[in-house]
Amino acid sequence: MRKQRGEGKIGCIVTMLVLGLIIAVAIKAVPVYYGNSELSDACDFIASGGSKKPIETLEREVKEKARELNVIEALTDKGAIRITKTGGGDAGTCTIVLRYKRTIDFYGVYKYTIVTDKRITKPIFENIS
Repeated sequence: MRKQRGEGKIGCIVTMLVLGLIIAVAIKAVPVYYGNSELSDACDFIASGGSKKPIETLEREVKEKARELNVIEALTDKGAIRITKTGGGDAGTCTIVLRYKRTIDFYGVYKYTIVTDKRITKPIFENIS
């Protein structure tokens, strides 16, 4: 008769290694994806309230939010943030364009670059009573 004691050890070790690898990758990747998503949501909110603010103020608000989310190093390139307001009279649009790259370094083994190219356009209503 064969003894079956200890035959599952290799499968357990492989499973633990794969689980550890997934956790290690998630620790590096999740904050970057979360920061990008939060910055995009913040820009959406900033563009919604952009009717009474000058472009310089809107740009400062975007950079403050990026600094808060640790995305600011990606926004140092010229043209990473572009804000425009169009239209005249009672209506128009506020557009925020985000174009930047962030690199995730997976413990010196692999580097992955995330390219963000997001355009957020919101209508501006000046005289709402």
